[in-house]
Amino acid sequence: MSNHSIIFVGLDTHKEFTEIAYSLNNRRSPVQHLRRIKTTKLAISKLCRQLQSKYPKATLHFVYEAGPCGYWVYRLLSQLGHCCYIVAPSLIPRKPGDRVKTDKRDAALLTQLLKNHDINPIYVPEPEDEAIRDLSRARERAMKDLNDARYQLKALLLRNNIHYDGRANWSMKHLRWLTELILPHQCQQIVLQEMIQTITERIARLKRLDNELAHQIKLWRYYPVVKAIQAMRGVRLLVAAGVIAELGDLTRFDHPRKLMSYVGLTPSEHSSGGRRHLGAITKAGNCRARRLLTEGAHSYRYTANISTDMQKRQEGLSKEIIDIAWQAQMRLCRRYRRLMQRGKHRNLVIAAIAREMIAFIWRISQEVVLSKVDPKTRLARVPS
Repeated sequence: MSNHSIIFVGLDTHKEFTEIAYSLNNRRSPVQHLRRIKTTKLAISKLCRQLQSKYPKATLHFVYEAGPCGYWVYRLLSQLGHCCYIVAPSLIPRKPGDRVKTDKRDAALLTQLLKNHDINPIYVPEPEDEAIRDLSRARERAMKDLNDARYQLKALLLRNNIHYDGRANWSMKHLRWLTELILPHQCQQIVLQEMIQTITERIARLKRLDNELAHQIKLWRYYPVVKAIQAMRGVRLLVAAGVIAELGDLTRFDHPRKLMSYVGLTPSEHSSGGRRHLGAITKAGNCRARRLLTEGAHSYRYTANISTDMQKRQEGLSKEIIDIAWQAQMRLCRRYRRLMQRGKHRNLVIAAIAREMIAFIWRISQEVVLSKVDPKTRLARVPS
Protein backbone atom coordinates (compact mmCIF):
# COMPACT_ATOMS: atom_id res chain seq x y z
CA MET A 1 0.00 0.00 0.00
CA SER A 2 2.96 2.31 0.30
CA ASN A 3 3.57 2.45 -3.47
CA HIS A 4 0.75 4.91 -4.19
CA SER A 5 2.00 8.29 -5.38
CA ILE A 6 -0.96 10.51 -4.34
CA ILE A 7 -3.52 10.23 -1.54
CA PHE A 8 -6.62 12.39 -2.07
CA VAL A 9 -8.17 13.62 1.17
CA GLY A 10 -11.52 15.41 1.42
CA LEU A 11 -12.30 17.54 4.46
CA ASP A 12 -15.84 18.57 5.36
CA THR A 13 -14.92 21.28 7.83
CA HIS A 14 -17.14 22.74 10.52
CA LYS A 15 -16.58 24.91 13.55
CA GLU A 16 -16.24 22.03 16.02
CA PHE A 17 -15.36 18.96 13.94
CA THR A 18 -14.24 17.80 10.50
CA GLU A 19 -15.21 14.67 8.60
CA ILE A 20 -12.37 12.94 6.73
CA ALA A 21 -12.58 10.84 3.58
CA TYR A 22 -9.72 9.65 1.39
CA SER A 23 -8.94 7.67 -1.73
CA LEU A 24 -5.81 6.15 -3.24
CA ASN A 25 -4.40 7.13 -6.62
CA ASN A 26 -5.98 4.15 -8.31
CA ARG A 27 -8.91 4.05 -10.68
CA ARG A 28 -10.41 1.06 -8.89
CA SER A 29 -9.79 2.37 -5.40
CA PRO A 30 -13.06 3.51 -3.76
CA VAL A 31 -13.49 6.55 -1.58
CA GLN A 32 -13.33 5.52 2.06
CA HIS A 33 -14.56 7.35 5.12
CA LEU A 34 -11.76 7.69 7.65
CA ARG A 35 -13.16 9.30 10.80
CA ARG A 36 -14.24 12.53 12.44
CA ILE A 37 -11.66 14.80 14.09
CA LYS A 38 -11.76 18.09 15.93
CA THR A 39 -11.18 21.21 13.87
CA THR A 40 -7.95 22.20 15.59
CA LYS A 41 -4.37 22.60 14.43
CA LEU A 42 -3.25 19.77 16.68
CA ALA A 43 -5.81 17.29 15.31
CA ILE A 44 -5.12 18.18 11.67
CA SER A 45 -1.36 17.91 12.16
CA LYS A 46 -1.83 14.52 13.81
CA LEU A 47 -3.95 13.40 10.84
CA CYS A 48 -1.17 14.35 8.42
CA ARG A 49 1.42 12.42 10.42
CA GLN A 50 -0.77 9.31 10.50
CA LEU A 51 -1.40 9.38 6.76
CA GLN A 52 2.29 9.95 6.06
CA SER A 53 3.28 7.02 8.28
CA LYS A 54 0.74 4.78 6.54
CA TYR A 55 1.76 5.92 3.02
CA PRO A 56 5.36 7.12 3.38
CA LYS A 57 6.05 7.42 -0.36
CA ALA A 58 2.83 9.26 -1.23
CA THR A 59 2.03 12.96 -1.36
CA LEU A 60 -1.14 14.21 0.32
CA HIS A 61 -3.62 16.35 -1.59
CA PHE A 62 -6.33 17.96 0.55
CA VAL A 63 -9.51 19.74 -0.49
CA TYR A 64 -12.28 21.46 1.47
CA GLU A 65 -15.08 23.96 0.92
CA ALA A 66 -14.65 27.66 1.53
CA GLY A 67 -16.52 28.80 4.63
CA PRO A 68 -16.61 31.29 7.50
CA CYS A 69 -13.57 29.76 9.22
CA GLY A 70 -11.19 31.39 6.74
CA TYR A 71 -7.98 30.05 5.28
CA TRP A 72 -6.09 28.85 8.36
CA VAL A 73 -6.54 25.16 7.43
CA TYR A 74 -5.11 25.84 3.97
CA ARG A 75 -2.14 27.71 5.41
CA LEU A 76 -1.49 25.04 8.02
CA LEU A 77 -1.45 22.24 5.44
CA SER A 78 0.70 24.30 3.07
CA GLN A 79 3.12 25.01 5.89
CA LEU A 80 3.36 21.27 6.57
CA GLY A 81 4.35 20.75 2.92
CA HIS A 82 1.11 19.29 1.55
CA CYS A 83 -1.00 20.36 -1.42
CA CYS A 84 -4.30 21.90 -0.44
CA TYR A 85 -7.18 23.24 -2.52
CA ILE A 86 -10.23 25.28 -1.55
CA VAL A 87 -13.36 25.09 -3.66
CA ALA A 88 -16.35 27.43 -3.59
CA PRO A 89 -19.58 25.65 -2.53
CA SER A 90 -21.42 27.16 -5.51
CA LEU A 91 -18.95 25.52 -7.94
CA ILE A 92 -19.36 21.98 -6.61
CA PRO A 93 -21.39 19.89 -9.11
CA ARG A 94 -24.32 18.06 -7.55
CA LYS A 95 -26.89 15.65 -8.96
CA PRO A 96 -30.37 17.18 -9.29
CA GLY A 97 -32.06 14.10 -7.79
CA ASP A 98 -29.73 13.79 -4.80
CA ARG A 99 -31.81 14.59 -1.71
CA VAL A 100 -29.54 13.07 0.94
CA LYS A 101 -26.84 15.35 2.32
CA THR A 102 -24.58 14.34 5.20
CA ASP A 103 -21.10 15.31 6.32
CA LYS A 104 -19.72 11.92 5.32
CA ARG A 105 -21.19 12.21 1.84
CA ASP A 106 -19.84 15.74 1.44
CA ALA A 107 -16.31 14.65 2.38
CA ALA A 108 -16.54 11.67 -0.02
CA LEU A 109 -17.85 13.91 -2.81
CA LEU A 110 -14.97 16.35 -2.39
CA THR A 111 -12.48 13.49 -2.46
CA GLN A 112 -13.97 12.04 -5.65
CA LEU A 113 -14.09 15.44 -7.39
CA LEU A 114 -10.45 16.10 -6.52
CA LYS A 115 -9.46 12.67 -7.75
CA ASN A 116 -11.30 13.22 -11.04
CA HIS A 117 -9.91 16.76 -11.46
CA ASP A 118 -13.45 18.18 -11.52
CA ILE A 119 -12.93 21.15 -9.20
CA ASN A 120 -11.69 24.68 -9.77
CA PRO A 121 -9.81 25.92 -6.70
CA ILE A 122 -10.36 29.48 -5.58
CA TYR A 123 -7.72 32.18 -5.14
CA VAL A 124 -6.31 32.32 -1.61
CA PRO A 125 -4.93 35.71 -0.54
CA GLU A 126 -1.76 36.14 1.44
CA PRO A 127 -2.13 36.89 5.18
CA GLU A 128 -1.03 40.49 4.61
CA ASP A 129 -3.60 40.94 1.84
CA GLU A 130 -6.32 39.45 3.99
CA ALA A 131 -5.42 41.84 6.83
CA ILE A 132 -5.78 44.86 4.53
CA ARG A 133 -9.08 43.47 3.30
CA ASP A 134 -10.32 43.14 6.87
CA LEU A 135 -9.34 46.74 7.57
CA SER A 136 -11.11 47.95 4.41
CA ARG A 137 -14.24 46.01 5.32
CA ALA A 138 -14.13 47.35 8.89
CA ARG A 139 -14.10 50.88 7.51
CA GLU A 140 -17.11 50.06 5.35
CA ARG A 141 -18.99 48.59 8.31
CA ALA A 142 -18.20 51.70 10.36
CA MET A 143 -19.68 53.89 7.62
CA LYS A 144 -22.79 51.70 7.50
CA ASP A 145 -23.20 51.84 11.28
CA LEU A 146 -22.88 55.64 11.19
CA ASN A 147 -25.53 55.95 8.49
CA ASP A 148 -27.87 53.63 10.41
CA ALA A 149 -27.53 55.78 13.53
CA ARG A 150 -28.24 58.91 11.50
CA TYR A 151 -31.35 57.35 9.94
CA GLN A 152 -32.66 56.38 13.37
CA LEU A 153 -32.20 59.91 14.68
CA LYS A 154 -33.92 61.46 11.67
CA ALA A 155 -36.80 58.99 12.08
CA LEU A 156 -37.20 60.08 15.72
CA LEU A 157 -37.38 63.73 14.69
CA LEU A 158 -39.83 62.95 11.90
CA ARG A 159 -42.19 61.18 14.30
CA ASN A 160 -42.21 64.34 16.44
CA ASN A 161 -42.69 66.70 13.45
CA ILE A 162 -39.29 68.37 13.91
CA HIS A 163 -37.58 69.59 10.73
CA TYR A 164 -34.21 71.20 10.14
CA ASP A 165 -34.35 74.42 8.11
CA GLY A 166 -30.65 74.50 7.23
CA ARG A 167 -29.05 73.35 4.00
CA ALA A 168 -26.45 70.72 4.92
CA ASN A 169 -27.36 67.86 7.22
CA TRP A 170 -24.77 66.56 9.68
CA SER A 171 -22.63 69.68 9.47
CA MET A 172 -21.32 71.36 12.63
CA LYS A 173 -24.25 73.77 12.53
CA HIS A 174 -26.66 70.85 12.26
CA LEU A 175 -25.03 69.02 15.20
CA ARG A 176 -25.27 72.15 17.36
CA TRP A 177 -28.93 72.45 16.42
CA LEU A 178 -29.50 68.86 17.54
CA THR A 179 -27.99 69.51 20.96
CA GLU A 180 -30.37 72.44 21.49
CA LEU A 181 -33.54 70.43 20.78
CA ILE A 182 -36.02 69.81 23.58
CA LEU A 183 -38.48 66.97 22.99
CA PRO A 184 -41.91 66.91 24.66
CA HIS A 185 -41.20 63.93 26.93
CA GLN A 186 -38.23 63.21 29.17
CA CYS A 187 -37.85 59.65 27.85
CA GLN A 188 -37.59 60.94 24.30
CA GLN A 189 -35.01 63.49 25.40
CA ILE A 190 -32.87 60.68 26.84
CA VAL A 191 -33.19 58.75 23.56
CA LEU A 192 -32.14 61.86 21.63
CA GLN A 193 -29.05 62.40 23.76
CA GLU A 194 -28.05 58.74 23.44
CA MET A 195 -28.42 58.90 19.66
CA ILE A 196 -26.34 62.07 19.43
CA GLN A 197 -23.62 60.46 21.55
CA THR A 198 -23.71 57.32 19.37
CA ILE A 199 -23.31 59.38 16.21
CA THR A 200 -20.38 61.30 17.72
CA GLU A 201 -18.63 58.07 18.73
CA ARG A 202 -19.16 56.50 15.30
CA ILE A 203 -17.84 59.59 13.54
CA ALA A 204 -14.66 59.33 15.63
CA ARG A 205 -14.45 55.58 14.89
CA LEU A 206 -14.77 56.22 11.15
CA LYS A 207 -12.05 58.86 11.28
CA ARG A 208 -9.68 56.50 13.10
CA LEU A 209 -10.22 53.75 10.52
CA ASP A 210 -9.75 56.20 7.64
CA ASN A 211 -6.40 57.33 9.05
CA GLU A 212 -5.27 53.77 9.73
CA LEU A 213 -6.28 52.58 6.27
CA ALA A 214 -4.46 55.47 4.58
CA HIS A 215 -1.33 54.61 6.61
CA GLN A 216 -1.39 50.83 6.13
CA ILE A 217 -2.08 51.06 2.39
CA LYS A 218 1.24 52.84 1.86
CA LEU A 219 3.06 49.89 3.47
CA TRP A 220 1.20 47.28 1.40
CA ARG A 221 2.89 45.43 -1.45
CA TYR A 222 0.02 46.35 -3.79
CA TYR A 223 0.28 50.07 -3.05
CA PRO A 224 1.83 50.81 -6.51
CA VAL A 225 -1.27 49.31 -8.12
CA VAL A 226 -3.59 51.15 -5.73
CA LYS A 227 -1.84 54.43 -6.51
CA ALA A 228 -1.80 53.79 -10.25
CA ILE A 229 -5.50 53.01 -10.67
CA GLN A 230 -6.37 56.23 -8.85
CA ALA A 231 -5.39 57.98 -12.08
CA MET A 232 -8.81 56.92 -13.39
CA ARG A 233 -11.94 58.93 -12.92
CA GLY A 234 -14.23 57.69 -10.15
CA VAL A 235 -11.43 55.73 -8.46
CA ARG A 236 -10.07 57.36 -5.33
CA LEU A 237 -8.29 55.83 -2.36
CA LEU A 238 -11.24 54.01 -0.80
CA VAL A 239 -12.46 52.54 -4.09
CA ALA A 240 -8.95 51.62 -5.25
CA ALA A 241 -7.99 50.02 -1.95
CA GLY A 242 -11.30 48.17 -1.68
CA VAL A 243 -11.17 46.73 -5.21
CA ILE A 244 -7.56 45.54 -4.95
CA ALA A 245 -8.07 44.21 -1.41
CA GLU A 246 -11.08 42.17 -2.57
CA LEU A 247 -9.68 40.92 -5.89
CA GLY A 248 -5.98 40.58 -5.01
CA ASP A 249 -3.49 40.03 -7.79
CA LEU A 250 -5.18 41.06 -11.05
CA THR A 251 -2.33 39.72 -13.17
CA ARG A 252 -3.54 36.17 -12.57
CA PHE A 253 -6.21 36.87 -15.19
CA ASP A 254 -4.73 36.54 -18.66
CA HIS A 255 -7.60 38.49 -20.26
CA PRO A 256 -9.86 41.28 -18.94
CA ARG A 257 -13.02 39.39 -19.98
CA LYS A 258 -12.20 36.76 -17.36
CA LEU A 259 -11.94 39.48 -14.73
CA MET A 260 -15.28 40.95 -15.84
CA SER A 261 -16.86 37.52 -15.46
CA TYR A 262 -15.15 36.99 -12.09
CA VAL A 263 -16.64 40.20 -10.71
CA GLY A 264 -20.08 39.29 -12.04
CA LEU A 265 -20.56 42.23 -14.42
CA THR A 266 -21.09 40.18 -17.58
CA PRO A 267 -24.68 39.62 -18.79
CA SER A 268 -26.31 36.27 -18.29
CA GLU A 269 -27.27 34.37 -21.44
CA HIS A 270 -29.86 31.75 -22.31
CA SER A 271 -29.51 30.78 -25.96
CA SER A 272 -30.69 27.75 -27.85
CA GLY A 273 -30.63 27.07 -31.56
CA GLY A 274 -31.05 30.33 -33.46
CA ARG A 275 -32.46 32.15 -30.44
CA ARG A 276 -30.18 34.27 -28.26
CA HIS A 277 -31.34 35.96 -25.09
CA LEU A 278 -29.14 38.16 -22.89
CA GLY A 279 -30.38 38.83 -19.37
CA ALA A 280 -29.22 40.77 -16.33
CA ILE A 281 -25.65 40.64 -15.07
CA THR A 282 -24.69 37.40 -13.37
CA LYS A 283 -23.76 39.05 -10.03
CA ALA A 284 -21.29 36.24 -9.42
CA GLY A 285 -18.06 36.62 -7.52
CA ASN A 286 -17.22 39.40 -5.09
CA CYS A 287 -20.22 41.63 -4.46
CA ARG A 288 -18.24 44.32 -2.62
CA ALA A 289 -15.83 44.88 -5.52
CA ARG A 290 -18.80 45.03 -7.89
CA ARG A 291 -20.53 47.63 -5.71
CA LEU A 292 -17.40 49.80 -5.50
CA LEU A 293 -17.03 49.74 -9.28
CA THR A 294 -20.70 50.64 -9.69
CA GLU A 295 -20.29 53.63 -7.37
CA GLY A 296 -17.29 54.85 -9.35
CA ALA A 297 -19.12 54.42 -12.67
CA HIS A 298 -21.58 57.21 -11.80
CA SER A 299 -18.85 59.84 -12.26
CA TYR A 300 -18.70 59.21 -16.02
CA ARG A 301 -22.03 60.90 -16.61
CA TYR A 302 -20.16 64.22 -16.76
CA THR A 303 -18.00 65.56 -19.58
CA ALA A 304 -14.45 64.24 -19.75
CA ASN A 305 -11.93 66.56 -18.09
CA ILE A 306 -8.91 66.49 -15.76
CA SER A 307 -9.75 68.09 -12.43
CA THR A 308 -7.26 69.49 -9.94
CA ASP A 309 -7.78 66.55 -7.61
CA MET A 310 -7.16 64.09 -10.45
CA GLN A 311 -3.96 65.91 -11.39
CA LYS A 312 -2.73 65.49 -7.82
CA ARG A 313 -3.53 61.77 -7.90
CA GLN A 314 -1.62 61.39 -11.18
CA GLU A 315 1.56 63.02 -9.89
CA GLY A 316 4.50 60.63 -9.98
CA LEU A 317 2.82 58.16 -12.35
CA SER A 318 4.25 57.15 -15.70
CA LYS A 319 3.00 58.60 -18.96
CA GLU A 320 1.67 55.21 -20.06
CA ILE A 321 -0.64 54.95 -17.02
CA ILE A 322 -1.88 58.54 -17.43
CA ASP A 323 -2.60 57.89 -21.11
CA ILE A 324 -4.58 54.76 -20.24
CA ALA A 325 -6.59 56.70 -17.66
CA TRP A 326 -7.37 59.47 -20.17
CA GLN A 327 -8.30 56.91 -22.82
CA ALA A 328 -10.64 55.26 -20.32
CA GLN A 329 -12.26 58.57 -19.43
CA MET A 330 -12.81 59.55 -23.05
CA ARG A 331 -14.29 56.17 -23.98
CA LEU A 332 -16.50 55.72 -20.92
CA CYS A 333 -17.91 59.26 -20.93
CA ARG A 334 -18.76 58.90 -24.61
CA ARG A 335 -20.24 55.45 -24.06
CA TYR A 336 -22.38 56.71 -21.18
CA ARG A 337 -23.90 59.47 -23.33
CA ARG A 338 -24.56 57.14 -26.27
CA LEU A 339 -26.29 54.51 -24.16
CA MET A 340 -28.46 57.13 -22.47
CA GLN A 341 -29.41 58.65 -25.82
CA ARG A 342 -30.47 55.20 -27.03
CA GLY A 343 -32.98 55.07 -24.19
CA LYS A 344 -31.20 52.48 -22.05
CA HIS A 345 -32.07 52.31 -18.36
CA ARG A 346 -29.64 54.13 -16.11
CA ASN A 347 -28.81 51.01 -14.09
CA LEU A 348 -27.97 49.12 -17.27
CA VAL A 349 -25.69 51.95 -18.39
CA ILE A 350 -23.92 52.05 -15.03
CA ALA A 351 -23.34 48.28 -15.16
CA ALA A 352 -21.85 48.60 -18.66
CA ILE A 353 -19.53 51.40 -17.54
CA ALA A 354 -18.44 49.44 -14.45
CA ARG A 355 -17.70 46.41 -16.63
CA GLU A 356 -15.33 48.42 -18.81
CA MET A 357 -13.81 50.16 -15.77
CA ILE A 358 -12.48 46.88 -14.43
CA ALA A 359 -10.95 46.17 -17.84
CA PHE A 360 -9.00 49.44 -17.73
CA ILE A 361 -8.02 48.73 -14.11
CA TRP A 362 -6.66 45.36 -15.27
CA ARG A 363 -4.69 47.11 -18.02
CA ILE A 364 -3.17 49.60 -15.57
CA SER A 365 -2.20 46.78 -13.20
CA GLN A 366 -0.51 45.02 -16.08
CA GLU A 367 1.38 48.22 -16.86
CA VAL A 368 2.56 48.48 -13.25
CA VAL A 369 3.87 44.92 -13.39
CA LEU A 370 5.55 45.48 -16.75
CA SER A 371 7.27 48.61 -15.43
CA LYS A 372 9.21 46.38 -13.03
CA VAL A 373 10.32 43.99 -15.78
CA ASP A 374 13.64 44.20 -17.57
CA PRO A 375 13.18 46.36 -20.73
CA LYS A 376 14.83 43.64 -22.83
CA THR A 377 12.09 41.15 -21.94
CA ARG A 378 9.22 43.59 -21.69
CA LEU A 379 8.27 43.49 -25.36
CA ALA A 380 7.63 39.77 -25.15
CA ARG A 381 5.25 40.24 -22.20
CA VAL A 382 3.18 43.18 -23.40
CA PRO A 383 -0.50 42.07 -23.36
CA SER A 384 -2.41 42.25 -26.62
